[in-house]
Order: sequence, then structure tokens, then C-alpha cells
Amino acid sequence: MISVLRPTVLVSLLILLIPLGTQAQSAGINPEIEQVFQQAESISSLRSILIQKDGQLLGEEYFRNASADHPYNIKSASKSIITLLTGIAVDQNHISLDETLADYFPEYFEANQDPQKEAITIRQLLSMQAGLETTSFQNYGRWVISDNWAEFQLDQPLEEEPGGKMVYSTGVSHLLSVIITKATGRSTRSFANEHLFRPMDIRVGGWDRDPQGYYMGGNNLAMTPRDLLKIGQMMLNGGSWNGERIVSGEWVEDSFGSYTRSNFNPYDYGYMWWNRPVGSYQVYFAWGFGGQYIFMIPELNATVVMTSTLNGANQRRTYKEPVFDLLEEQVIPFLESNNS
Repeated sequence: MISVLRPTVLVSLLILLIPLGTQAQSAGINPEIEQVFQQAESISSLRSILIQKDGQLLGEEYFRNASADHPYNIKSASKSIITLLTGIAVDQNHISLDETLADYFPEYFEANQDPQKEAITIRQLLSMQAGLETTSFQNYGRWVISDNWAEFQLDQPLEEEPGGKMVYSTGVSHLLSVIITKATGRSTRSFANEHLFRPMDIRVGGWDRDPQGYYMGGNNLAMTPRDLLKIGQMMLNGGSWNGERIVSGEWVEDSFGSYTRSNFNPYDYGYMWWNRPVGSYQVYFAWGFGGQYIFMIPELNATVVMTSTLNGANQRRTYKEPVFDLLEEQVIPFLESNNS
């Protein structure tokens, strides 16, 4: 008996025979964004790119077996999350920026008196102007295998005057996580879940803790690229998400200030958010080792997320130039062409 295919089945079979590129064009895929994605894929370390403008996702693409739903280690982009949590704690009057290390680590300073260190403020921690010798880079390994991460950072000598030149240090940002826990009486993760993650429907993956159980302030937090995009959009919205206030607009403005400058890159630093010009625009960004980025371009009302594999990443950071070239030469022109 000869079976007759129904018209809907014939249509489905014909669609399967159409080349993928033709399917994309017929589905209305913007050829300009396809060009952006092709150039992004040519960056060997990149595994995701998401582009959003005026609150609308214009496109996202994933490479090298990356998944939209898997939380990836965002490395030092975690610092921008820590400063958000600090801002929320400030808004709720748990923390004052003029409080000092002596206010939060009295037992340590009873045994290790040092008036200069004791007077370091939370404001100086946020802008990496504490002056304490770094526990990043060459000292990172010794720091993370130590018995007490907070005390190890406090033990470091003053390399610069507090309030002076930038000394980038993950141990300094970790002190903020300890302070958040001490000030609120809750773990940093619990505080974040209630006041940041749940209100924004963000699902966090792994998050390292130190030997005392404090959540790591400034590294090894895992988030999905889509959730990073939410963080960028919320900042672009002046601290609001879906009409709900997450952090004050004043905190966002202060976070995007320029208080110091990197010793190694042409970037300015606010409260754990970087900024630099890209083309004719000022771009604000979170940045994690290996190429984990949340870019915000206020003049274009745009947020761009790029994440990268950590395989082969090293301190030479050769991934930076291709990422910023892609942003300037491909992404920004695409966003400009989508001006409403």
C-alpha cells in the first residue's frame, strides 16, 4: 500500500533539505550580527558573546561546546559582584565607607598593632588603594594555600601609601567579603541570594570558600553568560531590574568613577569596575582572568558579555587585544547601525 505524505510533512522534509545558511536568512537572522559572530569565533579563546541594546537581546552565540545554561568561572569579574554586594550593604546601613580595617578586625590588630593599616578604609579597599602588597600574581599561590586568607592579606607590608597608587589584590577584595559577613551576620552567599541573585532570577554555580568558611571575595564565582548580561543591564539601568531597586543609583555612579589607574593597562578603576575609551565611547567593564567580560556602553544603551575558556590562559593576557578589537571594529559598529 502506497502511503501519501501529508503537506505539512512534505514542508518539514523540504526545510531539512535547505542549507543552514538559507534557513538562517529565511528566519530573518541579521547578516551583520552573523559577521560579528564569525569574527568572534575566530578568537580561539572565546566561548560566548551576547549583545543587548535598549534592554533587548540582539543575539547570542556560543563556541567550543559552551552552553547558555552552564555557570562558568568568571574569575576576577567576581570582584564586580562583591562591590555590588558592598553597595547593597551600604544602602541598608550595614556598612559605612569610612569604616576601617580596625573596625572589622579588632582581634587581629590587638595582636598586630599598626596604626597605618588599621586606618585603611572600606572605600580604599573598593578602589584597590589599600596599599598592601598584592596577594594576586606571584603571591596568589601562597595566599590560597594559607590557613587564613584574611590574616595573610593583613600581614602583607604596605607597598604604597593607603589612598595612593593602585595595588591590585584579590586578598583585598576578599576582605570585603569577610566584612559583608561580619556586618550583616550572614554569609556573603546568603546575603547575595536574598538581595541580588533571587530578585534578578540569577542561578549561581560554584563559589570557593576560605578555610574559615568565608565566600571568596573576588575570584572563582561561577555564573552563566546570560546572568552576567543581567548584571550589566541592571548597572546600565542605574541599579534597577524589572522595576525593582537592587542597588542605589548613587552607588552605580560612584562605582563607575575613576579613582586610580592600572599599573599594567591603559584602564581606569572605580569601585571594582574598570573603564577605558573604545573608539569614541567610554566603556565600563567587569574583567576576569582569561577573558571574562561584562561591557557596558551607556551612550549606546548597550551591554555586551564575552566569556572565554581558561585552557591555556596565562599572565601574558594575549586574549585582551583581540577582544577589544572585536568590540571596537565589529560590535560597536553593529550597535550603531541598530540605533533607534
